[in-house]
Amino acid sequence: MSTTQPLLIELGTEELPVKALPGLAQAFFDGVLDGLHKRGIGFDRDGAKPLYTPRRLAVLLRAVDVRQPEQKSEVLGPYLNIALDPQGQPTKALQGFAAKAGIDWTALERTSDVKGERFVHRATKPGADTASLLEQIVREALAAMPIPKPMRWGGHDYGFARPVHWLVLLLGKDVVPAQVLGVSSDRMSRGHRFMHDKPVWFSLPGDYIESLRGANVLVDPDERRERIVQEVTAAASATGGSARIDAGILEEVNGLTEWPVAIACGFEREFLAVPQEALIATMEANQKFFPVLDAAGTLSERFIGVANIASRDESEVRKGYERVIRPRFADAKFFFDEDLKQGLASMGEGLKTVKYQDKLGSVADKVARVAALAEAIAPAAGVDPAQARRTAELSKNDLQSRMVNEFPELQGIAGRYYAKAAGEAAEVADAIDEAYMPRFAGDAIAPSKLGQVVAIAERLDTLAGGFAAGLKPTGNKDPFSLRRNALGLARTLIEGGLEIDLEKALLEASSVDAFQQPLRQQIEVRKKAADALKDKELKAASQPLDESVLPLAVLNAGDITSFILDRLRSYYADQSVPSHQFDTVEALVNSQVGLKLSDFDLRLKAIAEFVKLPEAEALAAANKRSRNILKKVEGDVPSAIDASLFNEPAERELAEAVDAAVADTDPLLAQRDYVAVLGRLARLRPQVDAFFDKVMVNVDDSAVRNNRLALLKRLSDRLGSVAAIEHLSI
Repeated sequence: MSTTQPLLIELGTEELPVKALPGLAQAFFDGVLDGLHKRGIGFDRDGAKPLYTPRRLAVLLRAVDVRQPEQKSEVLGPYLNIALDPQGQPTKALQGFAAKAGIDWTALERTSDVKGERFVHRATKPGADTASLLEQIVREALAAMPIPKPMRWGGHDYGFARPVHWLVLLLGKDVVPAQVLGVSSDRMSRGHRFMHDKPVWFSLPGDYIESLRGANVLVDPDERRERIVQEVTAAASATGGSARIDAGILEEVNGLTEWPVAIACGFEREFLAVPQEALIATMEANQKFFPVLDAAGTLSERFIGVANIASRDESEVRKGYERVIRPRFADAKFFFDEDLKQGLASMGEGLKTVKYQDKLGSVADKVARVAALAEAIAPAAGVDPAQARRTAELSKNDLQSRMVNEFPELQGIAGRYYAKAAGEAAEVADAIDEAYMPRFAGDAIAPSKLGQVVAIAERLDTLAGGFAAGLKPTGNKDPFSLRRNALGLARTLIEGGLEIDLEKALLEASSVDAFQQPLRQQIEVRKKAADALKDKELKAASQPLDESVLPLAVLNAGDITSFILDRLRSYYADQSVPSHQFDTVEALVNSQVGLKLSDFDLRLKAIAEFVKLPEAEALAAANKRSRNILKKVEGDVPSAIDASLFNEPAERELAEAVDAAVADTDPLLAQRDYVAVLGRLARLRPQVDAFFDKVMVNVDDSAVRNNRLALLKRLSDRLGSVAAIEHLSI
């Protein structure tokens, strides 16, 4: 008999929740494999993966050991001073240990550790048959699955994600007896609910995938996903367009079907007057349809639905898909038309009544702050300040639109359409949308400089306001998404190459008066209301807002800068930049006035190139040594170097080499060609090595000593002109 056999486990259920399905399948797969591993049962995982459809979770392994290896055990007993009395006879402690092991104490072995010699019971027993362990392995795998709210059915006291209807458990050609979640194991599965509503018999585990395919079930999710893409692509091509296949929607459709069939559908062209993003959102999020785009990448009046059946009358399925989408499109068109009648500018009036945050006023207050910030930082980005202010003033108005109320994901996008319809400049309209970018991890930054300026101003205000109101993230709590805003701000500054001083901009944004003004207005309103009350009892009962009750935190732009730099650590880690390289640049910028993240990025990339040079480690160590020597100097280090005080050729050669390097790198630093700067400084290594080998810095002659310290300072300052490279030395 073979020592290994293929294994098949399939759990059949009612339709499982689509978004949780891949995770449930992976958890079941991992649980089974972990159960085999914990019991020492060998298996071949090559090519194995979670198999699933909406109605089943499966594990298929082509080779599993049919028996456990020998099970060896070792149980430590009492130490000799406790186990034996002075006459060498067993104490009650040893007798109890031997009795528990089921043997005479004289049969026990001895072992030693740091505390001394002790008794030990070692035993070996034959391994169990794998078949006898599979039921418990399946039970454990199911119990460990992430199901927050298990369903219960019938009168059972057990539960699962959905009611369970069948269990296939085959080891080789044999059914392994098991009882799990109210069903007994068998070799019979079920085919497609409508196209093959009869049992599917498996003689061997290896028949599994092909037998189900014959029953109109594609149990391999990769095969099913590929079929969906092929079918949808072909159906869209037949209409003369190309399908927009969103990865998330594709995964959901994959979890909704066992035998996917694409069906081309259409809708009335008049709906194309509605922003295409709204129509696409409806098709994808609500109906799981795939929009069809024309050659220009614009939405056409076609879409592709994916049925879970090969219908005998496809036209009826098409009519059903078109019927369910039409009311949603009609609603979107109504909202859009009504919003156009109102106009984007007038929508802004409603922002005054929408609270942004208790201590920071209304959304209208935030818009005013962002507009002022955008206007202030615009010149540094080469943007018209008036356009920056106008864009910011309109940027939140669409939050009061009917369209965004129905489709929240269209904020900014709807504003772009309404701004264009109102005759705003195209640049302003586009920037209203771009101000939200990046919207999510991996999203691009705003493409235009105007959009970048407003995006930066928006995030500056959010960060400054969040810190001012005491909302700095703690642990997993980040109610104002300050981490995401910090990274979006940093990415925009870096990837946009903007020459904006971050700390200066934060100081502008962190004006305490700007944040306290809404608070003072609330206080004044409450006081006036209280004064207006005629009845003394009512007036006494009224509690006007006390300004001291809601104090704003004392702001420190440096704290926010550090918070932003912390977010950049993960950003650069994703680009495989080691933390010690990040530290070299962070150390430099923290010692300087002003911080431009675009410049920070250039320096960091230069360091990444510098560490590849053979001279890098030696120069980093030399600069570390220089810094340590200079730190110990009492008082100021001299800056003037007197060539007449050079006593050693090595110090004269180093001075000449440093002079030449400074002359060569001055223009490179001005051009911010930091790669070239570090490359030129790397050529100093021979002179630096010779200096430290042959020259004593702290000599008794104070004039010579100070001259050498001045030379070291000049060298160290230039070596650290791009970054604090001494941090590269380990």
